[in-house]
Amino acid sequence: MNRTRGKVKPARGALLALGTLAACAPPAQAPAPTAASCTFTNPVARGADPWLEFRDGYYYMAQSKNPEGQNSSIWVFRSRKLTDPMRDSVRVWTAPDSGWNQTHVWAPEIRDVDGRWYIYYAAGRPGPQDAPFIFQRAGVLRATGGDPQGAYADLGQLDTGGDIATRADDVWAIDFTVHRFGGQLYGIWSGWENNTPLARTPQYLYAAKMSDPATISGPRAQISAPTESWERRVDPKDGLDLNEGPQVLERNGQTFILYSTRESWTQAYRLGQLRLNSPTADPMLPSSWTKSGPVFAAANGVYGPGHNGFARSPDGREDWIVYHAKVDTLPNWNRVIRMQRFTWRPDGSPDFGEPVASGVPLRVPSGEPCDR
Repeated sequence: MNRTRGKVKPARGALLALGTLAACAPPAQAPAPTAASCTFTNPVARGADPWLEFRDGYYYMAQSKNPEGQNSSIWVFRSRKLTDPMRDSVRVWTAPDSGWNQTHVWAPEIRDVDGRWYIYYAAGRPGPQDAPFIFQRAGVLRATGGDPQGAYADLGQLDTGGDIATRADDVWAIDFTVHRFGGQLYGIWSGWENNTPLARTPQYLYAAKMSDPATISGPRAQISAPTESWERRVDPKDGLDLNEGPQVLERNGQTFILYSTRESWTQAYRLGQLRLNSPTADPMLPSSWTKSGPVFAAANGVYGPGHNGFARSPDGREDWIVYHAKVDTLPNWNRVIRMQRFTWRPDGSPDFGEPVASGVPLRVPSGEPCDR
């Protein structure tokens, strides 16, 4: 555990020994940062499924660890630099030895909702060897105090479909996130239509109203299905049609959901986009959304870019996309975290461009210190 909270005092040289010469000398100035010191290169860290929250001068990000022979756990990282997100790490939760969430902890997302810190995550119990992940469900943790790196209480499994009275048949769900539309809090996630023992089951995007950040209060509605040609599976035999990793982006009265599609273990993984047709449209109606894509896909030697988050520069002037990508073209989940600035088109939609190649210098976010 590396959790340095104290402030470092500036070093004091032997100034008194300089006598009157020191008093007459011009004040010392730090050397101007060089162009190289004000840049960074991708990738910025190992990891996957990044989402960052910026509070009180720090970026916070949650990541899961699933080591062989040990219980899965969730760690929260803290950094003053967007481009160096995995600086100060604290383990905040460990999966229980038994129960619905004992293993396969995926994509934890730390959020500040109504002044409290929450972590939404996916987990499950072990499945059969040929279908190990068929029991994934969505859960939520809540910080017991005001520290995002402090202790968390497990508030249990979220109702992502099935009989709301019994909760015995909650439907497969991952990548849970939250957002307010017109003051109403909603949960948005990736899920199956029904539970099944089949591993290669299509994934859809669902939304449901929430009465508080830990409680779904109404039935789910499917808002997106992988029906477009650029969303369909690459491998017709062993592939998978999926929509997952939804994240909401708002600007100037327009609302978008960016999501990942095509198989996550392939280089064809990419981002699609849903645009809410009007600020008053019902977000639980598929007809309220206009789909387009792909809006961010493999290019320049960057394979399978997807499952992204969004962040502002430290001074709030720039918009950045933070995402993961594969390290090679092989079918696997060996991924790294990358980021780059994005802009906006005249119609108000985000313009992510293409992934910037590894090793290409990029200017650090506005307001971030140049010392590297």
